[in-house]
Amino acid sequence: MIRYILQDRKFLLCLFIINLLGTIYGYIWYEQQLEITPTIFLIFVPDSPTATLFFTIVLLFFLLKKHAPYLEALAIVTLFKYGIWAVVMNLLTLNVDGHLAWQGYMLIASHGAMAIQGLLYAPFYKIKFKHLAVAAIWTLHNDVIDYVFEMMPMYGSLTEYMNEIGYFTFWLSILSIFIAYWLTARSSNRLND
Repeated sequence: MIRYILQDRKFLLCLFIINLLGTIYGYIWYEQQLEITPTIFLIFVPDSPTATLFFTIVLLFFLLKKHAPYLEALAIVTLFKYGIWAVVMNLLTLNVDGHLAWQGYMLIASHGAMAIQGLLYAPFYKIKFKHLAVAAIWTLHNDVIDYVFEMMPMYGSLTEYMNEIGYFTFWLSILSIFIAYWLTARSSNRLND
């Protein structure tokens, strides 16, 4: 039943529109940070909207009954990683500050959904090892840009914990890559091709 719903064209179109609008909102959310970001790092700063952009394009390909394996690999890894990351950062903000604005709760819900949707579509991806390798390089390189070159998302009161957050983020990247490998390998043997 769930496989049928996930593949239904109306559902795919609805999900496509939701992700497209969320992606646009996400880039707007990063507007202030992007204004002060050196040009060389611009592509790596808006983490979550770029993850949903990957998935939005994957959904477009699904609607056209096609596949984009590199984007599928980037989508599953980054949706899970940045979905979980934002949930944890907002919960950490709540813990540190003792309160969270309504936008924080909205981010928890939307980013939790991001992580889930990327995983739900894992059985439909056509990912091979080379696709996952590129996604892994992108993801780990992004961690270097964020925490070595200090381009990480601005999170107010959490600034003093950047070393710990960077360490957590690295291991979240490893976990995300492993989960993508495990889910796609389990649904097919294509990773051995």
